[in-house]
Amino acid sequence: MKGNQPTVLIVDDEQLYCDLLGAILSRSGYEVRTALNGLDGIKLFKQWRPRFTLLDLRLPDIHGIEVLREIKKIDPQAAVMVLTNWGTDFMENQARQLGVRDFFSKKMTLDTLMAALENTQKQMTSALTLEVPLAAGAKVGNMPQSAEAVGPPDAVGAAETTVASESGGEKSILIVDDEPQVLDVLSQFFTQRSYRVRVASGGAEALSLIAQESPSLLILDIYMPGINGIGVLRQ
Repeated sequence: MKGNQPTVLIVDDEQLYCDLLGAILSRSGYEVRTALNGLDGIKLFKQWRPRFTLLDLRLPDIHGIEVLREIKKIDPQAAVMVLTNWGTDFMENQARQLGVRDFFSKKMTLDTLMAALENTQKQMTSALTLEVPLAAGAKVGNMPQSAEAVGPPDAVGAAETTVASESGGEKSILIVDDEPQVLDVLSQFFTQRSYRVRVASGGAEALSLIAQESPSLLILDIYMPGINGIGVLRQ
């Protein structure tokens, strides 16, 4: 860990998701490492001991619940948050029994995740401040005030300015996907890189936005309800 920089381990088999989320968290003041399968995630957790672990349940080698169980054996106080599109009430109950901090769908907004990380960071800092004087036999009323939590700034906002592209025009990008989490992560990722970003949650909306203004770059999901990605390309 670099000084007081909070650390995050992302365990997810989607390389693009890891890269994008990692880039956003890094810009928000976190030190980030990633693992693309469960065994590597356990190994990296044991070596690195991150402050937070973001864990997917559907992994190519072992189930995320098993990864969570092994992490809790290494550190019973580990702050683990499950982020998955592949979960059931039974799995959530299992995860909560093992002490997971939060259980989220990947369809949540990125702001929700950032708020959860910051809130957990504050709780951990407060708990640590309480433990030290109690261990020394001090009375609660004589405890020093808690140090300010070391956490990330607010969720990354839009870039203040846009830059000119090689052609001399403004760099604009249209992201088309029916999953809100994907739209959110990609939008913040490209906004941080000075693109002017527009988003569409379906093919019909994308065609309407393209008719208004042609983007410099189009990121298009193929599998969408209604007009799918192929239909958008054809038109």
